[in-house]
Amino acid sequence: MTIRNLPKALASTRPGVQSDISPRALDRWAPDLRASVEEDAAMISVLDPIGADMWGDGVTARRVAGALRSIGDREVVVNINSPGGDFFEGLAIYNLLREHRQKITVNVLGIAASAASVIAMAGDEVRIARAGFLMIHNTWIMAAGDRHSMREVADWLEPFDGTSTEIYAARSGLDAATVAGMLDRETWIGGAAAIEQGFADDYLPSDLVDTGAGDAARASLRAERKFDLMARRAGLTNSASRSILRELKSGMPGAADDVRPGAADVLQELAGLLQTAKSI
Repeated sequence: MTIRNLPKALASTRPGVQSDISPRALDRWAPDLRASVEEDAAMISVLDPIGADMWGDGVTARRVAGALRSIGDREVVVNINSPGGDFFEGLAIYNLLREHRQKITVNVLGIAASAASVIAMAGDEVRIARAGFLMIHNTWIMAAGDRHSMREVADWLEPFDGTSTEIYAARSGLDAATVAGMLDRETWIGGAAAIEQGFADDYLPSDLVDTGAGDAARASLRAERKFDLMARRAGLTNSASRSILRELKSGMPGAADDVRPGAADVLQELAGLLQTAKSI
């Protein structure tokens, strides 16, 4: 089908406001999920948080734009397994895919949460794993300031929630009021419900998804990805975070010697995550 009448998304930023990942989405994300086979089309992988982190990782509009330029005037397959991230970057990626002249097929391999679910809506055809999930919610941010600044930020955010509602409603066929209510309560939509409600068109073939590593390796990978994200929030440099990660893994003391004040609680949680992963 062709759904090129999808609305264009308003994508802008505001100083002092940073979009973030929902903790529940991060907890449900299995970062080892990949597509197991190559299909007869050019591919773009959205398998990490949306937006660049301090190490240059993450899925960005710049990266997707470059991939689309390389692909040219051909059909594209977009494989998604992402907990979300920078919502405004996600809107920019949605716009890029929406404007591509050839068919876009979106495969939701695991989860497409928050910003990643918006990206998924740009597909002419959306396929979702039977055990996959879409998660939609109002724009999730981190901001700093006094009560006046917070009121201004809330007013500034409202149009973005309206844009999300418009996109999901256009893709699914649900009325805007129903979609807005789903955003208000953070709604997880499983594979069957996604198809039934119009967010997806069909199931993803089961042999297209590769779970990769075993349970222990999967838990360790998830813990390391959480470490990366939480270390960024703690303000760690690349070298400091990698040093801490190596020391936590090896059980060596002194991992937090060079960490700025205020990050100790974060590192304690990170250490617990890594120890849990190692014990599975």
